[in-house]
Amino acid sequence: MALTFDGLAEVAMARDLLRRWWGLELGLTDAKGGGYDRTSHATCESVRGLHGAACAKELADLAVQFGKTKERAAVVKTCHAGMTIIAAPVLGITGVLGVVFATGAHATDPGAAEQGLIKTIGSTPDEAKTLVAATPMVSVDDQLRIRDLVNAAAAAVERALPIEIPTTAFSHPFNEIVGDAPAVRDVVKLLAKVVKSEATVLVHGESGTGKELIARAIHYHGPRAKKPFVVQNCSAFNDNLLESALFGHVRGAFTGAVKDQPGLFQVADGGTFFLDEIGDMSAALQVKLLRVLQEGVFTPVGGTKPVRVDVRIIAASHKDLAHMVQHKQFREDLFYRVNVLKITVPPLRERVSDIPRLAQHFVVKHWRGPTQPPRLSQSALARLVAYGWPGNIRELENEMERMLVLAGDATELTGSMVSTRVAGMVAPPPKTLRDAIAISEADAIVAALGRHLGERDGAAVDLGISRAYLDARCAALGLGTGG
Repeated sequence: MALTFDGLAEVAMARDLLRRWWGLELGLTDAKGGGYDRTSHATCESVRGLHGAACAKELADLAVQFGKTKERAAVVKTCHAGMTIIAAPVLGITGVLGVVFATGAHATDPGAAEQGLIKTIGSTPDEAKTLVAATPMVSVDDQLRIRDLVNAAAAAVERALPIEIPTTAFSHPFNEIVGDAPAVRDVVKLLAKVVKSEATVLVHGESGTGKELIARAIHYHGPRAKKPFVVQNCSAFNDNLLESALFGHVRGAFTGAVKDQPGLFQVADGGTFFLDEIGDMSAALQVKLLRVLQEGVFTPVGGTKPVRVDVRIIAASHKDLAHMVQHKQFREDLFYRVNVLKITVPPLRERVSDIPRLAQHFVVKHWRGPTQPPRLSQSALARLVAYGWPGNIRELENEMERMLVLAGDATELTGSMVSTRVAGMVAPPPKTLRDAIAISEADAIVAALGRHLGERDGAAVDLGISRAYLDARCAALGLGTGG
């Protein structure tokens, strides 16, 4: 990762600005703090013989902290020598891959830094004073600017890291089902047995987990694969419309019934009928459904002649039907008829390891361009993996489709394309108008200086101001001396 780090333009720019303005060094460690081998300030150089690994320990502790909190923003910490470390994580789909850090300065209170040296490395007061005087000082405002540069460098490393979605040795005949998490493997093993039978199946799972996908797998890999597969959501219509849709009606049964109309049970004859959200069906319709399950017979709305059908029922619900039975909200006899074989579909939060593979699957599914679909960056995948996905797979698919629209002709889906809802990047508003103006002004100056690698004459031209005014504003905003 070191070659990737040192060769990045964003890192080179951040390093140059940090050196010019504050005399700081920018570095990168691995996830355990390894790789901290720079004597980045005079204090470290003085105590290197005894405490050479101490900064590495601080960075290793920070890596553990980032791994627990999933926080992406840079943090400020004091090292063994009383100096300031400003660090941000490099996050990948497996967690923290490394830590980008800036060191080489102490905070605005030299006395505290001197006491830190006396306490941690046993310096005399005079030695501590000399060591602190040899290092730059950063104010609280300075720390905000430094954090921005460190965050930018960490984000650049994330973008540059290659994405490799590991292959899986888990194979099965259900091509509709993507993933190999343990919970998915359990479902697939059960499916292999269910498809061989003709028994009624109850599919339980949260909304968006793919219950209909499971039902289709049961049908198209079972003995009725060449027969109709019919779907009806029981919460889509009111009672009268749903009854007519399920069982059909005869001419004159109600206003507008100008001819006999077969119901979906007749359409599904010989095949499979998937009744989604069966828990929303009224008690009256539950009675009619129970008769179909028990006898294979029903009577159309307004009719007198029974109709016999041969239909396999697959029911689904996000509700706990057993709990509903206890509270008299669902018929107990119907529950036992539909709960012959039960398949529980896991929510996406219980199969986090499948998110990269699912995300790539949806990118390929929804890509309509003439070229290869764009690849997913580390920063994008890290944000997707860290999110809780209350809407499950359906929400993930919608998010990937949205990112593809935003990407346009880009060859990579980056973290910045992830929605703020998923990424959790909601910035707090500035406290006052004066703060907002100062932040905006500083951001514009930092961006201009970055484009010109710290050269202020070119930055002043970009900003449409004089060099003298730029120097004055940099001094006022705490952006260092001119270069």
